[in-house]
Amino acid sequence: MILSGEELLAGGTLTFEVEVPPDVLHPGETNGNGSVPGTVRLRPLTVGDLQTITRAAKESDSLVATLMVQRGVAEPELTIAQVSSFHVGLVQFLLERINEVSGISTTADQLAAAADAPIAQATFLLAERFGWTPQEVGELTLGQVLLHLRLLREHAAAR
Repeated sequence: MILSGEELLAGGTLTFEVEVPPDVLHPGETNGNGSVPGTVRLRPLTVGDLQTITRAAKESDSLVATLMVQRGVAEPELTIAQVSSFHVGLVQFLLERINEVSGISTTADQLAAAADAPIAQATFLLAERFGWTPQEVGELTLGQVLLHLRLLREHAAAR
């Protein structure tokens, strides 16, 4: 079934209520001041959001997280100045949840599967043996990768 444009756009308008635990909101307090968990409403970041954030944060990596949280928290509406005054743990918590609802988070299982992929293993081996950076290995064609792997295997067998 081919999705319509409206169906594809609908995902960007969803919102999700996320519970913020008292220990995240008030770190270091043993009883959280009797706090009960509160909720915020998050929305997925759109491609337009990411383009805006990237342009606005060209000179400051720390601004990226602030802008992502500011754009991703739908309720309550927050200013950049407000998000900038949050403690780092709260920003990290909200950013992780925004990444999840935006579909840009990686689970431990996904990360393990990626590390076990043959191309990842080959990239690691070539970088380790030849002292290449990941960028240099990434510039190799598949044929070059296979050639270097074969040469390494033949060299090891000759020893």
